[in-house]
This record gives sequence, C-alpha cells and structure tokens, in this order.
Amino acid sequence: PQPPPPAAPAAPPGRPAPPVAGDAAGRSMDERFYHQVWGMFEDLARTTAAYRGAVDFADARRERELDEILSDPRGRTGGQAEAAREAARARHTQLVDQARAVLDRDLAQLAAEAEVVEPALPPAYAGWDHPVWHGYRMPTQMPMAMRLGDLHLPESPSLRIPLLVRLPLERGLWIDSGRTGRPGDPFADPGRLRGWARETAVAHAARLLAVHPAGEFAVHVIDPAGAASQALAPLVRAGVLAGPPATGARDIVDVLTRLTQRVDLVQMAVRAGVPDALPPHLDTAGQLLVVHDFPHGFDERAVTRLRYLADEGPAVGVHLMLVADREDAAAYGPLLDPLWRSLLRLTPVADDHLADPWVGHAWTYEPPRVPSGSQVLDQVLTRVARARYDASP
Repeated sequence: PQPPPPAAPAAPPGRPAPPVAGDAAGRSMDERFYHQVWGMFEDLARTTAAYRGAVDFADARRERELDEILSDPRGRTGGQAEAAREAARARHTQLVDQARAVLDRDLAQLAAEAEVVEPALPPAYAGWDHPVWHGYRMPTQMPMAMRLGDLHLPESPSLRIPLLVRLPLERGLWIDSGRTGRPGDPFADPGRLRGWARETAVAHAARLLAVHPAGEFAVHVIDPAGAASQALAPLVRAGVLAGPPATGARDIVDVLTRLTQRVDLVQMAVRAGVPDALPPHLDTAGQLLVVHDFPHGFDERAVTRLRYLADEGPAVGVHLMLVADREDAAAYGPLLDPLWRSLLRLTPVADDHLADPWVGHAWTYEPPRVPSGSQVLDQVLTRVARARYDASP
C-alpha cells in the first residue's frame, strides 16, 4: 500500500499553509504528483482569467465614464471636466492595482508550491536538468503520464508548469519544424528550426523509452534523407531503436507495412474478444514511429498508411511522432488536414500556440531541453539498453 499523502505543516495565523509536494489525492505518489501539477495549472489559469477579467472590467468602466463626460457639452471642458476625467482614471488604476495584488498573491503561492514540487518529481515528470536522472533506474510499471515540456503565461513568465500528458498517448505528436509565430526569434532560421525539431523529437522518444518498463516500448524511425542522423546519434549509439533508421523507399514501406499489420491483427483480436490470441511473433510492446522530414520520401500509398496509423494506432498501442513543416506538404492540399488535426502540435522553440479548453488562454509552450554539454541523455539511454538486455530471454 502507498503511504498517505504528507501532511502540511501548520500555517501561521492569517497565512496559507506552506505547500507540500505530493499532497494531492491519488492512490500512488505518481498519481498524486499528476493531480498536483494539473491543480497548479488550473489554479494559474483561474487566477489569470480573474485578473484579466478585472482589468477588462476596469477598462470598460473607465471608457464608459469618459464617454459620459464627453457626451455632456456643458462639462466637456474646464476644470470640472478634467477633475472628472482624473477621477475616472484614478478609479481605473485602483481597480487594476487591486486585481494585480490578488494575482501577485496567488502567483507567490503557486511559485512556492512549484519550488517544493519540482525537486520532488519522479523521472517521467522531471526536466532533463533534474538530479533524479542521475540515479535513474528502469521502472517496473508505466507511469500515469510524462512531461512534454513547460507552460507559462505572459503575466507570470517565470512560473513554469510542467505539461503532462497521460500514457499511453491518446494522440500522436507533431514536432513543427516550420516557421513559428515569432519572426524575431533567434531560432527562426529554417535550418536551425529543423535541427531543433529533430533534437526535440529525440528527447521525447528517449523519455518514452525511459519511462516504460524494459521491453515494453519500441521506437522505429523513418529518416528518408538521412538528415536526422546527427540528432538520432544518442538513440543509435545506445542500440535502443527497434532497427536501423529507415532511409530508402523499400525500408520505409517495410516499416509502415509491419506497423499497419500489427494494428490490423490487434484490432481483429480485440473485436473478436480474444485480445491474447495473437501470433507468437507479434511484438506486443507499445510502438512509436518517428518520421523525420515528412512528407519527403512518401508516396501516396505511404501517406495513406501513415494516416491509418495516426487514426487507428493509438487505441492498440501504436503511436506516431511527425517532425514536419506543414508547408512542405502543401501539395497534398486538404487531404492531410485530418492528419494535422489529429496530432498534438509542439514546437522546437517557445511559442504561444497551445490553448486550454477551460478559459481559452494562449499558453506559451517551452520544449524540453537537455542542458548544453550534459551527458544525461546518453547515460539514461545506456541504462535503458542495459535493462532491456538483462530482461531479454
């Protein structure tokens, strides 16, 4: 049985209780951290929405009062009119200052919570700069979720909330190597963006391998032009890929055929009510297909198979990660629109493209970063490879 959630120390009179890592509801520490992080996300969304609503109200009231002053010809000029305008502006400032004070209070509480939660996170939820990776050991069961990066809002750019997604993945990932919405970004150079996108994909693939038990997750790579060979080096060196990256047309077809056949077989077994009645040669581990520079190297038939994997794969343990610039696929027109919509779009640089469905904030997404010069990725993948070797029959 899991230990009960840690009790928060008593708070001084009139002050909130100090935050405690892992004090959310849940049957395991993994679940408690998941709920706590999402609780922080929701709290930040709510308090920011309240602040923005208060500012909007103050702005609207000030404009209404100023319009009323201007609508009266007798009071439009002179000292009385100026005094009325100053009073309207003062009321506006007071309302905004009050709203900001409430926001700052809530942000301080959330920042204090982040300071105790972040150091206590398990590997699946931790950034690559977290010390927990130095003592990494292969897990014995799949975690509830994994971290895809960080989120923040313009009112509190220093307060980063981990972006956690449930496992197994319910939809594929699209690492957008195209132009971002920030033309002044130093990484907006197309060549650099593509390089960062490949590295981001490798970091996500490495984390997926690291958070699954040995032998329960496999990664396949399609790299038609071989352009991602440098980024893929950590995965290749460690020997953790299901096979060499597919580069030629025949290899690409082979990978797509094997994965689509796996989806078909598992679907048939599930529909027949005999999910365990699968061919002995079939790898029942979760599968991830990473496709670099899509749609380069794909003909119409290969594109159709890829769309099939994106639609049908997640339900039976086959997942997709595209590294692509949508403009490169413009020749397909609306044919690929369902594919792009089915994938969770992530960017290799900070970009405010993620909207939450509750209050509609545009959150800035920060991709995961392996610290410059760090060997953490190689070390983790080496341990993954060793654990898989030890677990093999």
